[in-house]
Amino acid sequence: MSNMQVKYLGSLRCEATHSDSGNQIITDAPKDNHGKGEAFSPTDLLCTSYASCIISIMGITAKNKNILLGDIQADIEKVMASNPRRVAQIKVKLIVWGSYSESEKATLERAARECPVAMSLHPETEQRITFEYKE
Repeated sequence: MSNMQVKYLGSLRCEATHSDSGNQIITDAPKDNHGKGEAFSPTDLLCTSYASCIISIMGITAKNKNILLGDIQADIEKVMASNPRRVAQIKVKLIVWGSYSESEKATLERAARECPVAMSLHPETEQRITFEYKE
């Protein structure tokens, strides 16, 4: 179990602390929602968590299936909606370096789509994942 704490710092800024490690993250409200936009917004973190989870689950799967996993980069696009204000769509382009068989690609891609964050998102939040493999 992991515990976190969030403190309001004023001016629509928060500081989150991970209890086990002491690591901290600052969040700001985005410019289009009364904030300064000087740090990740909470919805930015949602989308970043999604991509990070995808990559982590791909890594776990690769380790369990003896797949040599190369570097991975996720480019993330967040699409907001209003009434109510929410993340309507998360687009993640995964660039995966290395040489993989079609079977290995299918295994990694299936794992990516079943990460815990993906399974926790609202069903109306559209999730678009694309994969680009580079040797």
